[in-house]
Amino acid sequence: MGNISVRKLDEDTILKLRVRAAKNGVSMEEEARRILTAAVTTPEKIGDLACSMFGKSHGVSLELPARPPHEPMPIESVAIEPSNHPERP
Repeated sequence: MGNISVRKLDEDTILKLRVRAAKNGVSMEEEARRILTAAVTTPEKIGDLACSMFGKSHGVSLELPARPPHEPMPIESVAIEPSNHPERP
């Protein structure tokens, strides 16, 4: 494991870190470690991130309405007309 030292933190930042650590029941060092880890860790899927922020554990439970299947849109209806396409060299 590596170590880092962070210098020149203003007193307000240190106070906020101390309060945040106390709320989470951990040391300031552990709270800083958690903050840094979260800042550089990318969630595997955007849906996982949404569920972690807005899921059932946060009081949100949505039911998706039933939808009938749809017919695929024909490719011809979205094709670019040659007259609208820029000239190619």
